[in-house]
Amino acid sequence: MHMTTEVIAKFLETENIPTSKSVKIDFKKRNSLIGVFVKGSDYADLKSKNFWRIVTAPNIEEWHKTRNMNLAKIFSGSEITKLSEVSEKKAAKVV
Repeated sequence: MHMTTEVIAKFLETENIPTSKSVKIDFKKRNSLIGVFVKGSDYADLKSKNFWRIVTAPNIEEWHKTRNMNLAKIFSGSEITKLSEVSEKKAAKVV
């Protein structure tokens, strides 16, 4: 089962996941990753197409310092199978 725009948006909004909170993202055809969902100027447009801008674990620290949008990659929500909150300790270990 793939994640719809509504399911992903609901997770981000109802779980009160701020843009600083790391999330574990599981995919159908690729390895899971830890990342931060980014709400840039194109957030609403991407969301309407079920695309999400995500900064992956190796770049999260730099993202928090600079907010450089070039650190983010765009992922298709239809490839995502599961989202789960990550504790700060676990996120720090990955980075």
